[in-house]
Amino acid sequence: MHMRMLSNNDLRPLRDALTLAGLPVDDLAYPGRQFFSFSHQGVDVAFAGIEGEGADRLLRSLVVLEGQRGKGAGAAVLAAIEAFAKREGVEQLHLLTDSAAAFFTGQGYQARDRSLAPASIGATAQFKTLCPASATYLSKRLV
Repeated sequence: MHMRMLSNNDLRPLRDALTLAGLPVDDLAYPGRQFFSFSHQGVDVAFAGIEGEGADRLLRSLVVLEGQRGKGAGAAVLAAIEAFAKREGVEQLHLLTDSAAAFFTGQGYQARDRSLAPASIGATAQFKTLCPASATYLSKRLV
């Protein structure tokens, strides 16, 4: 699988994929985000990103395209994002999800109380406004 960083001028396929999956798109062009496309044989299969600076970062909107699900792409994309994050000095990844908690716990993430999120994570648009209070908060140490 090929991983490519997206520029702010190249977010339309990501926006379309997130919209189709019912995931937030309002903050995609905000600063402090790095998004990636993942392709196989020249065809996009998934998108994901990370947000923030420092040791704690937010895993932002991992989405596998319809028709590509159930083939291991999600786990491969998550592993690639985690490897990228480690190279960037990230010690812990955090995320919110409405529907994929079982997938992430299967990949080593642990559900946590939202009040335990580091201040930098709790201050993100995802935590403050974009994801409902019912979303599951999970995190994983990478080091």
